[in-house]
Amino acid sequence: MDSSDLYRDITDFAHTTPPWVRTASEAWTEYGLFAFGLLFIVVWWRARRQAASRAMALAVLAPLATAVAYVASELVKSTVDEDRPCRTVAGAAASLIPCPEYGDWSFPSNHSSIAGAAAVAIALAVGRLALLTVPLALLMAFSRVFVGVHFPHDVALGLLLGGSLAALFVLALTGPISRITATMRASGVRPVLWFTGPGPAR
Repeated sequence: MDSSDLYRDITDFAHTTPPWVRTASEAWTEYGLFAFGLLFIVVWWRARRQAASRAMALAVLAPLATAVAYVASELVKSTVDEDRPCRTVAGAAASLIPCPEYGDWSFPSNHSSIAGAAAVAIALAVGRLALLTVPLALLMAFSRVFVGVHFPHDVALGLLLGGSLAALFVLALTGPISRITATMRASGVRPVLWFTGPGPAR
């Protein structure tokens, strides 16, 4: 798979944008994943106040599914061993951020896999948040090419890998985790109830 031409087009475009756009892109690509972490907390806190154990199960599974997607991405990355485009694409503009060291492989994009998984898992927990999480994931994926550290195919397949694994993981485990949550809520143990929310035991 070769998306070098599109990579050149995007990185050339990046260098024509105003400085504040480049600065914002550099900040987003480095720290944007924390936005999904905040959303995990919001979804969990919201689930604590709901009687349905399924809501808490989905809130708990969202970060776990994202972690699974990250591990899968790392396994694929260590198998494919694709070097970064900022070292291999001839005639491309310089990357906006330092090119990762040799051995930090390019395919698939870990950032995109994490963002794709988080976007899908959070959307499964709170449907209307898809209007926020999907654009954030797409923006994260695009930023990795924009700053010059990934090929377009790295981020596209990273999103697909993360999103599909998260969906399968959440759908497979929602039932069992819902039952565990119901049991935990029925225990009456204060620390447990603080984490799960009292639900119907309120």
